Amino acid sequence: MATGTIRYWAAAKAAAGVAEEAYAEATLAEALSAARARHPGELDRVLRRCSFLIDGDPVGTRAHETVRLAEGGTVEVLPPFAGG
Repeated sequence: MATGTIRYWAAAKAAAGVAEEAYAEATLAEALSAARARHPGELDRVLRRCSFLIDGDPVGTRAHETVRLAEGGTVEVLPPFAGG
């Protein structure tokens, strides 16, 4: 298990009700499951549309169960947005 920070942006921040919070899970899938449990409702819908950066690297199409989280790492939760 690793500990670090999840940062929520835009619609994810609004749905979670916080800008950031700690994680204590080993994989991205586990961290997102724990976040859904802490913030039931709208966050689940928003997370299904989000992109994720792990310590600055895009997750892309990798299965979230295979994405390991580092001790002291950062997960950026990025909803789709318009503009450039």
